[in-house]
Amino acid sequence: MLNSKEMQPRGAAVGWDTYHLTWPEPTQSALFFETPAEIYARVLKDLKPRTTLPEIQVVFRRYANADSSIRLDGGCLTVKIADILEGAPASVLEALAYILLGKLYRRPIPRAYAHRYRVYLNRREIRQKMQLVRQIRGRKFVSGPKGVTHNLEEVFERLNREYFEGLLGRPLLGWSRRPARGILGHFDPSHNAIIISRIFDNPVTPPLALEYVMFHEMLHLRHPVDHHGARRRVHTREFRQAEQAFPRLKEAKDLLKKL
Repeated sequence: MLNSKEMQPRGAAVGWDTYHLTWPEPTQSALFFETPAEIYARVLKDLKPRTTLPEIQVVFRRYANADSSIRLDGGCLTVKIADILEGAPASVLEALAYILLGKLYRRPIPRAYAHRYRVYLNRREIRQKMQLVRQIRGRKFVSGPKGVTHNLEEVFERLNREYFEGLLGRPLLGWSRRPARGILGHFDPSHNAIIISRIFDNPVTPPLALEYVMFHEMLHLRHPVDHHGARRRVHTREFRQAEQAFPRLKEAKDLLKKL
């Protein structure tokens, strides 16, 4: 993903479907012998020992990502967790409880719990499961490659010949709904799609800027995200080195800053 400040935002999506994905049954924890609600009650007592425990409801929802939320309303604490975590080990649910309750009550989150949760989500089988869930449940808007001024297929194929020896398979290509400046382009591996901001689809924006953004997203096809333990590197060393092959790289980045 590329934006004007080269940050990496991520969003969430929610969807419903008729598929049934199977995971281990959410029985009582083998480690703590607790239900999820009991885990949250224990963690809350640890974070706020003088607080009267509210009614606690923990529900698992069919989200398209590993999303979770927590809300305290009218003496009832409601926790919504993606069903992909329904069969997670008790230690992982405990870590998530510390994260959510810590945010709710503005308490510092112990690094050990945040690390434990990230390591679990970075496990290969969990990442594969999440990608499957996104493919089935996620909603992806792809406008198609033809714009008012530019055709993304033509841009992709030209760059593919010049920098990738024509070996990259062409993913779905499309323009964003709006001419966004925050996110200039992103590659979605779950739906195998490159989306480019419509800010480039006009005769005023220099073609060099569009070509660089497309080149950057194409590099994600060649150099996927690297996962190691709790770390997730979107732009690896190999990615950055390959990016240097783009001529007028500095000029292109300067153009993006002026958008």
